[in-house]
Parts: sequence; structure tokens; C-alpha cells
Amino acid sequence: MKTKIVFLLLTFISCIEMNAQCAMCRAVLESEETQTAAQGINDGIVYLMAIPYILVGGLGYLIYVKYKKLKS
Repeated sequence: MKTKIVFLLLTFISCIEMNAQCAMCRAVLESEETQTAAQGINDGIVYLMAIPYILVGGLGYLIYVKYKKLKS
């Protein structure tokens, strides 16, 4: 029961919109009026952050499939 509650809380927390800029990038980019560069920087940071998770997830899936084949 405790793990379900923790999982539920983590799910709700992960739904919060976050900005990926560091403090210095934010200070420089907030001075721009159109905010298009700031949005581009944010998207780039999130993209670069997601790639390692995708690679590790893919590797984990491949290991799982190989282990499943060996077991059967």
C-alpha cells in the first residue's frame, strides 16, 4: 500500500511544468523581449537531458529480452 501511495505522489509531482535553465541563462534570456531564444534554449536542454534516459532504457530492454530468451 505504501509503494502505491509513493508512486502516486511521484506521478503527480512529475506532472509539474519545469524550466530547465540555469540561473545565469535565465538572467540573460529574460532580458529579451520576444522570449523565443529562451524557449529554444529550454527545449535544447530538455532534449539533451532525455537522450541518456532513452539510451539506458533501450539497453535495459535489450538485456531484459536476452535474459527472457535464455530463461525459456
